[in-house]
Amino acid sequence: MDVHAAYRHCEEITWSQARNFSYGIRLLPPAKRQALAAVYAFARRIDDIGDGDLPKPAKLAALAQARAGVTALATPAPAPARNGGPSSGNGGQSARSGSPPGGAGRPGGDLVLVALADAAGRFDIPLTAFGELIDGCEADVRGTTYRTFDDLLHYCRCVAGSIGRLSLGVFGTDDVATAAPLADALGVALQLTNILRDIREDYLGGRIYLPAEDFERFGCSLEDGPLQRGPVQPGPGDRANGDKLAALVEFEAQRASAWYTKGLALMPLLDWRSAASAGAMAGIYFRLLERIAATPREVLERRMSLSTREKALVAARSLAVALRPRRAGSTAVKGAAR
Repeated sequence: MDVHAAYRHCEEITWSQARNFSYGIRLLPPAKRQALAAVYAFARRIDDIGDGDLPKPAKLAALAQARAGVTALATPAPAPARNGGPSSGNGGQSARSGSPPGGAGRPGGDLVLVALADAAGRFDIPLTAFGELIDGCEADVRGTTYRTFDDLLHYCRCVAGSIGRLSLGVFGTDDVATAAPLADALGVALQLTNILRDIREDYLGGRIYLPAEDFERFGCSLEDGPLQRGPVQPGPGDRANGDKLAALVEFEAQRASAWYTKGLALMPLLDWRSAASAGAMAGIYFRLLERIAATPREVLERRMSLSTREKALVAARSLAVALRPRRAGSTAVKGAAR
């Protein structure tokens, strides 16, 4: 199968569906851009299974099939050496010679798996992290709710911390032991932002992510007030509940902001193009979080988002920041190409 066609397919998925991440991915050099598009395309497939219209047993079966496919790719198998990658240019880095993992499990005619296998052969992508993403998606399918923030944190690390670590495999760093927990933290920050952004949509779809202990702490519920299905004429009790829900949203936004503070410490550990990419993706979500925190009642009434112009400005600013000279003593970074 033509690996060039496989990467083109993944990029088409990314540009059409990654409404926020695409701004950062486009800032990468060609080989890294292709590899991260392959990561996104497979992650998107998993997410679409969970959010789709199939019955629960069919969703779980499809997720099991996705798990088997990526597990096969992650199984090393000897193969003849090869040279270079499909794209010209790798951000000044040479691609690793050798076969992708997964000689034991060929991707066959699956374009996304073909691209992902090639990317994993050229970059240190921890393919096993996709198993954590699938664990989180299975929890969604089963309708899991979360009693404590620690319970929710485990979910966030599955569905988003995993993506942070997969992305780090493409970005590359000289200090994986330090960088991986920071990439995980940044993923948690983005997922907490997603949960707040989608609080109304998720509730109307039968999902509640915020911890039960936090609803109890603020004395509020999603069952009454601005998130009810259908037209509602709010009474005094509804308004009081809405005020408490807004206070809860503001509290959760502050919690998410603390995870951004931790996760953004990753930037000096990346090369400048990778830092620009990660900074753009995180910056778009952080700008959205700031808006949610400033008007917490609004997110209870509609799904909030940034305009295309706002996202482009965040990406441009991230690129400008990454181009600034780094302080003496900052960590030098090698690429992840193997």
